[in-house]
Amino acid sequence: MSGQDAPEPDAPGAAEDLETDALLFGVWDVSEIEYSDPSTRRYLNVTPVAHTMGRHASKQFQKSEISIVERLINRLMQTEDNTGHKQKTTNIVRDAFEAVHEQTEENPAQVLVTAVENAAPREETVRLKYGGISVPKAVDVAPQRRVDQGLKFIAVGTLNASRNSTTSAAEALARQLIGAAEYDVQAYPISQKEETERVAAAAR
Repeated sequence: MSGQDAPEPDAPGAAEDLETDALLFGVWDVSEIEYSDPSTRRYLNVTPVAHTMGRHASKQFQKSEISIVERLINRLMQTEDNTGHKQKTTNIVRDAFEAVHEQTEENPAQVLVTAVENAAPREETVRLKYGGISVPKAVDVAPQRRVDQGLKFIAVGTLNASRNSTTSAAEALARQLIGAAEYDVQAYPISQKEETERVAAAAR
């Protein structure tokens, strides 16, 4: 019979395949991610898909529809070492997630979300000109930009920690994620957030 070769929906193998397809990197469940910051929740999209082939690249403000994991991968690619190497950078993030799980025994996708929430500054400074004089002014940061800044701080911290060092990029990224998630002020993302908000507070 022709139907004998096709796996039935209730077959154990089919169920396992469906379950694997719904997991990030085939390992991590992202269905129960918790958010502590309601302002950025809309912009922290977590899906099992780590590579969307740039389908939202030409649509304005559609980057928030992309998984935060892929956005982290894309941000890490914005360096002279990883530019254009999507698969290489994806492997770095996958290895970093495994290291995060080994060190914290937590879901690394949850650690990433918490790290971005903690590293996202609420205030920053812009410069306004009055009669040729440039004056700093503190402004609230839009939620989407907060997420952008959080990802930037994590990526730059990873680059700084792994450049000209024996520390691998995956290990450096894992340390940045764990430090930011635990709100360690010694971690680069948190120190940059604190500095940004301190400068803004002085410009109020």
